[in-house]
Amino acid sequence: MVAETGTVAPQRRRGRSIRTRVTVVAVLVVALALGAGSVAGVLLLSRSLTDGVVVSLESDLDTIGDRVEERRFDIRSVGDEVLVRLRGHDGISTNDEDAQLLPELAEDHIERVAIDGDSYLAASEDTDAGLLTVARPVEHVDEAVSAATGLLAFAVPLAIALIGLVVWVVSGRALAPVERLRRQVDQIDPADLDRRLDGGGADDEVGRLAGTMNRMLDRIEAAQRTQRQFVSDASHELRSPLATIRQHAEVAAVHPGSISTDALADVVLHEGARMQELVEGLLLLARLDEHRGLGTAVPVDVDDLALAEVHRLRGLGVRVDAGGVSPGRARGNEVLLARALRNLADNAARHARTAVTLRVQAEGPWVVVEVEDDGGGIAHDQRERVFERFARLDEGRARDEGGSGLGLAIVREIALAHGGSVSVTDAASGGARFVLMLPSTAE
Repeated sequence: MVAETGTVAPQRRRGRSIRTRVTVVAVLVVALALGAGSVAGVLLLSRSLTDGVVVSLESDLDTIGDRVEERRFDIRSVGDEVLVRLRGHDGISTNDEDAQLLPELAEDHIERVAIDGDSYLAASEDTDAGLLTVARPVEHVDEAVSAATGLLAFAVPLAIALIGLVVWVVSGRALAPVERLRRQVDQIDPADLDRRLDGGGADDEVGRLAGTMNRMLDRIEAAQRTQRQFVSDASHELRSPLATIRQHAEVAAVHPGSISTDALADVVLHEGARMQELVEGLLLLARLDEHRGLGTAVPVDVDDLALAEVHRLRGLGVRVDAGGVSPGRARGNEVLLARALRNLADNAARHARTAVTLRVQAEGPWVVVEVEDDGGGIAHDQRERVFERFARLDEGRARDEGGSGLGLAIVREIALAHGGSVSVTDAASGGARFVLMLPSTAE
């Protein structure tokens, strides 16, 4: 028994399989079609045979009526397959004893009658010799209808059963690859997302389904790698500032006079700011990885963003050449584009010996932003790695003091999110020139 305070989870009702449903539906449709067709066929057969008897009856009525009016025709000479009864002025004459039982019918009216257990179609006609009634047997019609009904009663269920069996076998074979895919998917767990489904190599619905599911697994695997990378990067990069804060706190606790309160506060504030920058950068990259950071795209004046960076850097005492900044408008997220330009500007300012150069210009379908410094430049074989997260170059350019190691990685992700790109080449001054290309938009 279930305790009064307990609850019973509803059991999920197991539905019929697709194979069963397809077979049941096919059998029902075929049964309805064959049943309706059989009934219609029997009715048409009965109507056709009956119409033939009616035609023969009308022909007999006309022929015998004409001969009777000649007064020289003996009704008894008519064969026994037709019953003839004439009620004339001299009495009633027939060609058979059963004809005595024929009813007298209204003219132009055909009626089915039963005489001595046999069925006939009868009709009457007024003639000069009297009222003539003729009847033709319909026993062969009844026999044919009965035989057809019996045959269909046996053949239709047999056909339905055979069709149901065929549908069951064919649907089972058609769905077997789907069941195989289901078993393969069921065997994949988070530890082996590198496994892929075997669609059999056929270019059909099952093969395309396998391809779609494999692409889905690719996306899931990529998302899992991104999450693992996020956790790994966060734990690795946050370890250093946390260790620094803890080290100074332990020294202050063990040797109170060895470090002042102001010095300890400076360390905590500096390392805390570094941690905050790391966390914000990682969160932004995570949103961009999930394609959730772009938001609503609007026209953005990229030259205004560049001039804002020029003013900011000059306010920090950095010499900036902004002579190449010209109008350029792109469509995107203004906050993210401003973040990309700020990261490029800060990177250039950290590595410049004397000056930083910013340029913005519209070139066909693109808005091109160039940020140069006159520092030591970047080796050719390191120009891709500089955009990796927490990349460590031999020259230490991506992990210089004051940088989080995420700035250029964020620039690349923002560029890709806007349908653009970012690259690095040599500057004329010998330093590095970063080129950010964004899709242009009309006024």
